[in-house]
Amino acid sequence: MERNDGGMRGADQSSAPAQQATGEVENFWDQRYAEMESLWSGQPNGTLIHEVEGLEPGRVLDVGCGEGADALWLAERGWDVTALDVSRVALDRAAREAGARGLRVQWLHSGLLEAALPAGSFDLVSAQYPALLRTPEDLAEHALLDAVAPGGLLLAVHHPLPTAAEAEARGLNLDEYVGLADIRALLDGNWRIEVDEIRPRHVAAGAGAHHTEDVVLKARRLR
Repeated sequence: MERNDGGMRGADQSSAPAQQATGEVENFWDQRYAEMESLWSGQPNGTLIHEVEGLEPGRVLDVGCGEGADALWLAERGWDVTALDVSRVALDRAAREAGARGLRVQWLHSGLLEAALPAGSFDLVSAQYPALLRTPEDLAEHALLDAVAPGGLLLAVHHPLPTAAEAEARGLNLDEYVGLADIRALLDGNWRIEVDEIRPRHVAAGAGAHHTEDVVLKARRLR
């Protein structure tokens, strides 16, 4: 999942191990984070700010929180934050920053499926540029949707899909990863789509700064 401040980020799927054991994925990202003091910009995602600012704070799940910029921004605004990531290195950085700011966040060292989160637990589930592996049972998609409480919101953001030639050049097999179209396809009559669009993205620093557009899907669970 690549974002301003992310964990397993989509721009880097070409180099990430796909369809491998959780431990291998964790080791990959721990090594990636350990190579530098900070991988991402340290700023919360602009789409998150735009879509969430002004909402009544509640319980939020930050999927793939990385170095924690989104989680910390949410906590500063009164949200009860659960933030998960596979990288212990990233989570340790995020926790240190939370401590320095006097913020309380529940940091969860886990993948989304392994976390086995209680259904209907979160007023907001934020998945910013998620690199979720596709399964025949659509397990990752269902895990995202099931975590949202009735009346709550799912906010999923991705980069526009590369062309087939671009994906091949990067060694990226798009069929291995969940896209926003896969999530959208599971939104039945229990959901109302509130945003489904492409919008400009402006990021000045961090590993994802070269991306200039966001694909945004926001949906509210009705029951």
